[in-house]
Amino acid sequence: QLQLVESGGGLVQPGGSLRLSCLVSGASLDYYHIGWFRQAPGKEREGVSCITSGSHTNYIDSVKGRFTISRDNAKASVYLQMNSLRPEDSAIYYCQVVGWGVQPTCSLSSPTGFPSWGQGTQVTVSS
Repeated sequence: QLQLVESGGGLVQPGGSLRLSCLVSGASLDYYHIGWFRQAPGKEREGVSCITSGSHTNYIDSVKGRFTISRDNAKASVYLQMNSLRPEDSAIYYCQVVGWGVQPTCSLSSPTGFPSWGQGTQVTVSS
């Protein structure tokens, strides 16, 4: 069964960096468009970034220039490099399927819910 497992979170000071990983198993990553989402306590889950099978990327405005999403199909992984972290970036980060196939773009507004949301990885930015 398709499974996505997040890792790489931690506690960092403002201005610090983290790289999150989304390891895909149960199916070839190549086919899927993957998004990173985050949810802070008391707030709705929001899309952060996504990447298509053709490596077209999309970001919310608040992370543009700071975050970079990438994929390595050979390693069955999608990464989110987060630089210049801010306290408002603190959240649990999740990866999810947002599309598939030859679709040229990916959307952050409609995660498929497939597979089901995983455990996520906690990112805490504080001084």
